[in-house]
Amino acid sequence: MINRKQKLLLLKLLSLFSVVRGYNIWVIVLAQYLASIYILAPEIPVRHILFDPYLFAIVSASAIAIASGYIINSFYDAEKDLINRPTKTMLDKLVSQRFKLTTYFVLNFLSVIFASYVSFRAVVFFSLYIFGIWFYSHKLKKVPFVGNFVSATLAITPFFAVFLYYKNVQPVIFVHALFLFLIILIREMVKDLENMKGDMAQNYKTIPVVYGERTSKIVISLLSFLTLIPSYLLVTSFEVGYMYLFFYACMLLMLVFIVFLWKSSSKVHYLLLHNILKFIIVSGVFSILLIDVDLVLNRIYN
Repeated sequence: MINRKQKLLLLKLLSLFSVVRGYNIWVIVLAQYLASIYILAPEIPVRHILFDPYLFAIVSASAIAIASGYIINSFYDAEKDLINRPTKTMLDKLVSQRFKLTTYFVLNFLSVIFASYVSFRAVVFFSLYIFGIWFYSHKLKKVPFVGNFVSATLAITPFFAVFLYYKNVQPVIFVHALFLFLIILIREMVKDLENMKGDMAQNYKTIPVVYGERTSKIVISLLSFLTLIPSYLLVTSFEVGYMYLFFYACMLLMLVFIVFLWKSSSKVHYLLLHNILKFIIVSGVFSILLIDVDLVLNRIYN
């Protein structure tokens, strides 16, 4: 039986995990390693990738920078989230704003330390990445479409850190990146529809607030149709193994998504659309394994 002090400590740890969205970070870490094994460096034995200290430093720097980004984003969005996500915000408030800021600076320092193990260019890369996250959270987030575009760009930036490490410039990588970028961009715009009430109260100039829900839905629909292009290219023009099943499913799911988008009118509807996009992203990470089911088994011992 735990006492009250231990219970409070556990709640604070849970609160901090909620603020930094630890579950998202683990998915990103897994995605970076799977992308390295299957897409960016398919000729390198798996054990060399898994035990590469430089790759570990890059992935660690990315994960820590992302965690600090969630903290600063939570810091600036505290009042808005109190309206949009009252239950989660009450949990997050178990950790003080002062502690959040202290943790933010500590994490940024640790991210740069990990990057310094790789190279000076890595330090510059992650320093700019950290600054970009702060500038987005402080200023750009309130600018229509620009905020969405920058947010989606920042979300895929950690993958470019690994891409630069392996220096693999095959077209298939950019097509994968385009697909992921579009899905994340759409998700960011759906979140704006979901959070309209809080955005209006806090004077956030998002697309649905400034131009209305209909305009936002038109833009989201156009972007959703655009996702069909990289999906089709990956299935027809590149070797993606059994991952073609994922992209065919995505093409069908995005068409269903568009239909449901135009029938949606409440926060609950938009939350469902948001979860559909989240499902596509997470399932896409695990679907990387379908590129070549036997590849890992063969490469572990070579």
